Amino acid sequence: MTSTKEQAAISRLMGFLQDWDNASKAARSHMLDNFIKANQGKTGPELELEFSQGASLFLARLTSWLRLTYMYGIYLDQQLKSIGIFLSAASSHRYLIEFLEVGGVLTLLEILGLNQLKEEDKRESIKLLQLVANAGRKYKELICESYGVRSIAEFLANSKSEETQEQVQILLDYLGHGNPKYQNQVYKGLIALLPCTSPKAQQLSLQTLRTVQAIVGAAHPGIVDAVLGVLSSMHLEVQYEAIQLIKDLMDYEVRPVLLKGLVELLKPPGKETAKVKGKALEDPATLHLPEPLSVYIQQAAAAKTIGILAKDSTKLAEEMMQLRVVHGLMCAMGNQDHTTCQRQASITLEYFVRTFPIVEQHVRKATGETLFQLLMRKEARNENFKQQNEVSSSAPPLSPLPRPLPPSRAIPISGALQSRFLSASLDHFCG
Repeated sequence: MTSTKEQAAISRLMGFLQDWDNASKAARSHMLDNFIKANQGKTGPELELEFSQGASLFLARLTSWLRLTYMYGIYLDQQLKSIGIFLSAASSHRYLIEFLEVGGVLTLLEILGLNQLKEEDKRESIKLLQLVANAGRKYKELICESYGVRSIAEFLANSKSEETQEQVQILLDYLGHGNPKYQNQVYKGLIALLPCTSPKAQQLSLQTLRTVQAIVGAAHPGIVDAVLGVLSSMHLEVQYEAIQLIKDLMDYEVRPVLLKGLVELLKPPGKETAKVKGKALEDPATLHLPEPLSVYIQQAAAAKTIGILAKDSTKLAEEMMQLRVVHGLMCAMGNQDHTTCQRQASITLEYFVRTFPIVEQHVRKATGETLFQLLMRKEARNENFKQQNEVSSSAPPLSPLPRPLPPSRAIPISGALQSRFLSASLDHFCG
């Protein structure tokens, strides 16, 4: 026989469940608020004690109400937070099983794709999926088998909240670890995200790709075009992550193709020029239309990336020289429509000139002595200025950098004359 105390506890539980069953939507919302405040952070045994060993009965009612109303977003945030209390409780594996048995994962994934729902509700859904994925390998597989990677990736690309996107990144990272059966699916999903229009999604995908790439091992051929395309982003944080991934990919079999693609970006194909020439008779002014800005940004980022790779490894620098990287850098220096491209190309070219004597000979011959000396002195001044900015204002001034090349006896030339020299040199060097 049960004791009087146990009978009283059971009576309270039955009364609570009866109130829930008979309550209106607003009354249920109030009950959920009280439940969340009173039970946040409790363990599984503590929840059982609170509900007189009948916590599963309340969880079943919660999941049933969720499945009936999630499409309308009615008190969805409170429902998901309440379920989260059960799933996050220590020693609560039985609650997770009960939630999954009634199709909990599918419901959470469907919430991500409903446009009418609020971003906050979808973020709570992502947090519940994190709890499921963190429970073990078979639960990660369950999410992937439910087409979860596709749904999660699409949500990351379309989300407008950086906080939500960061939660999605955590979930994708969970799915990429300890999930050998579907880790390639996660890997390909991250690659597919790179062309999306959300800079934050691109940044987070690149960060996660670096981790997952090390787990997967072999690099997928599709990653080359995807990561090179990201270099056209106007956002420096995206470019930075792309460059870090490119550095990592130098240890994989896609390195030759990746290096070739980088060098080719220094001299973009003249698609726009071809279109313009076809309209020359209609409007001569169109002959001077510039390339799209994204092409110039990509060109500048490629020059910067090549410089970083060359400084990291002489072997990579030599491989790129065989791909005519100096030719490409000279062409990029001649881009008079984008000063950043000119600067990045000149910085990288200066490194090749100072490192490889044969490059110095060819560049000196192509540019002429006057412009060559002007270029090298300008880069030395830029490096000196950069180093001075890195020290504290209280530190003694830096001594001037040594000049390995003899100063030119020619008088300083104007910007217009310099442009003419450079254009003539490029006509000779780039064809």
